[in-house]
Order: sequence, then structure tokens, then C-alpha cells
Amino acid sequence: MLQIGDEVVYFSAVFLLVMLATRSATGASLLTAFLYVFIVMFRFPPVPADQAGRVLRPRAPSGGVPVVAHRGGSQDAPENTLAAIREASRNGATGVELDLSFTADGVAVLMHDDTVDRTTNGSGPVSKLQFAQLKRLDAAARHRLKDKFSGEKVPTLQEAVEECVRHQLTIFFDVKGQPDKAASVLHEMYKKFPVLYNSSIVSSFEPKVIYKMRQTDPGVVTALTHRPWRLSRFSDGTPRSLSTGGQMWMGVLDVLLDWAHHHILWKLCGVSAILVQKDFISLDYVQYWAERGVEVVGWTVNTAVEKDYYQNLLKIGYVTDSLLEDCDTHY
Repeated sequence: MLQIGDEVVYFSAVFLLVMLATRSATGASLLTAFLYVFIVMFRFPPVPADQAGRVLRPRAPSGGVPVVAHRGGSQDAPENTLAAIREASRNGATGVELDLSFTADGVAVLMHDDTVDRTTNGSGPVSKLQFAQLKRLDAAARHRLKDKFSGEKVPTLQEAVEECVRHQLTIFFDVKGQPDKAASVLHEMYKKFPVLYNSSIVSSFEPKVIYKMRQTDPGVVTALTHRPWRLSRFSDGTPRSLSTGGQMWMGVLDVLLDWAHHHILWKLCGVSAILVQKDFISLDYVQYWAERGVEVVGWTVNTAVEKDYYQNLLKIGYVTDSLLEDCDTHY
């Protein structure tokens, strides 16, 4: 729960910044009051703590922390496939993270990229391919274990959900866009499989996706995904902009977005967790969110040393590309 002291500090900061920018105490007061009323009126309360706990703290093997297989465990099997889900279960994962996408004819499928080029023997944007075309592709074609998993298909969302329910795995639905369509499809899944309310979570980098999901179905556990400097730098740390001015501007937006995530957006959306890139998580950071009733999950944790740090020091769940060996991060 947000502390009263937090609210005083946050809205005082907003008031001071607006007053410095406008040189008008009246204008700053009105804008700050409007922001406060807006958040109070339109925010969603988080789901009950016990429900969130069942999703985010399922019973892990040997009493350890929850371990979520990234895209089903993209090092151990072709990502976002039924084979990956089965391998994750066999290898001891408590859950799987799966990426939601849509074909040209509106079928919800699992795919991380905008195109099928990297993971299949096909080419082209997912959104331009009919599901019948997608079904003919080999989802293992470019995987390091392609011989073992040859012929694996791109599954529909429902096929993946059924497989996860069968193996009693927690699902982290990762949604990258199309908030209206994603919320509608996921809501249908939750109605068809009510067990999902206590065994899945919807996450996204985009606050509008999470807000729309809570608006469509307030009973769904949700999370914001966050990586500091995401607007100005790619996942591997290289700058997005070639110009100095462009990079500086994106850096300013990154600072504002980071502040908004930690002070406004989480409360507005009523999230139960925040999924954060592993290099930015510390004991103090975990405690900061714990005081607000929000669970921290780290991604992507791929070495034995990192896993030991999460398991024994941070004592929080993490997302990994492999449950069997150290590996490089799969962006």
C-alpha cells in the first residue's frame, strides 16, 4: 500500500516542478490537485494479497523461490512452443513466460518478434500471415536443438494455456501492444479457464495495456515490466539514437518514465508485481516495493552465480532462459 508520506512527497514534488516551470502558484496548485483527483478517481485497487501470493509465490521445489522459464525456456527448447512448456515443467520451473501475438486473421498465437524470421523457417510479419500459413512453419527450424524438436509448431494461445494448466505451471502473459484486442482475448481465456485467476499474471512494458486489462477484468493479477533507460538504449546497452541531441532527449524521457513507474503508474494500474531487468535490483529495491505491497521479479537471470544471488540473498522469483545451464541472454 502507498504510504501517506509518499503521497505528500510526490505531489509536493509535482507542485514545485510545475511552479518552477510556470512561475504560477495558482496554476501549480490547480494542476497538482487535478492530478491527485484523477489518480484517486481512475486508479484500480490491486487484487487481494492472497490471490497475488498464489500467483507470484507458488510452492517452489525444495522451498526455493519461483523460477519462470523465459518464453518457455528459449535455451532448452524452441521458444514459445508447447515443447518448451513441457521441457520447462520437466526441468523444474514453477512457471513460464509467454508472448502474445496476433495473426492477420486475428488468431491469438505465441510469438515474441514482430516477424517469424528469427525462430521459424518462414519470413514476414506475424500480423500479415494467416493462421493457416503460420501452422505450416517449423518453430524449431532455427533453434540450436532443432533436430530434437523438428516439426514443432507455433501454438495458439489456447493450446498453450491448456498445456500450462495440464502441467500446473504459472503463466506470465507478456503483452507488447494492441491493448484492446489483447485484453479481450485474455478475458475470454480467463472465463474459459477460471483457474488462471490464481495461476497467471498479465505483464507489459506498456502501462496502457495493463490499465486496459484491469478495466476489462479487475480480477486479473497484473504487473508492469520495466527496464531503466529503455527508451534511449537497446537491451544490450547500445544507444538507440545516433545524434547527441536525440540521445539526450530520450534520456530525459527515460528519467521521467522511471519516476512515473515508481510513483504514479503502479498505483494507477493497481499492479501486484513489477518485472525489472536483473542488473537494477538490490535488497533496498526489493524492500522499497515490499513496503508498497508489490512483488519484484527479476529478468533475465541466466548464470548460476546470479541465480544463487536471487535464491539466497534477494529471495525473490526470477525469469531465466535456461533451467539447465548458464547461457547468454536471449533478447
